[in-house]
Amino acid sequence: MLSINDLKPGVIFILDGQPYQVLSANHLKMQMRKPVLQTRIKNLINGKVMEKNLQHSENFEEAEIEKSKVEYLYNHRGEYWFCKADDPSQRFSLTEDVLADNRHYLKPHVPIEAFKFQGRIIAIALPIKMDFQVVEAPPNIRGNTAQGGTKIATIESGAKISVPLFIEEGDIIKVNTERGEYVERSQKG
Repeated sequence: MLSINDLKPGVIFILDGQPYQVLSANHLKMQMRKPVLQTRIKNLINGKVMEKNLQHSENFEEAEIEKSKVEYLYNHRGEYWFCKADDPSQRFSLTEDVLADNRHYLKPHVPIEAFKFQGRIIAIALPIKMDFQVVEAPPNIRGNTAQGGTKIATIESGAKISVPLFIEEGDIIKVNTERGEYVERSQKG
């Protein structure tokens, strides 16, 4: 059992029969009232984030999450196909709602961590920083680069990323997959 003091960012616990991950937690003490823990938690099954105040007298069950290494293969008509990293013959598919925004940064044969809850994959975790090739970028406009402006470029996975003006088609860029942001240019195209 987890007490309210154990609920720190990253901890996964059971609330109303579903696994939730703590995104943030702050102890709040108000005059003449019992202290509460203000939390932002994410439902790992449907991906919804909510804010919830928890009482200090509450206890929670720790979620038993099984982690395994998988590889992304391809997608077809809204189904995203994966295989176990150590056994390519064991294939399975996940839908867009399970993948959420992670689907924009999937690349074939990149190792991914899958999270299972009660025998069902409920979420995946990509590497935080990944390299992608820019497949489409508007041309530079001379004289604009001194201002440090940005433009929207399309990367090989199809996602659109805001990048600095000097990025060109063919460049390899590093992207933060959690925030969907440009980090740096890895290689010039």
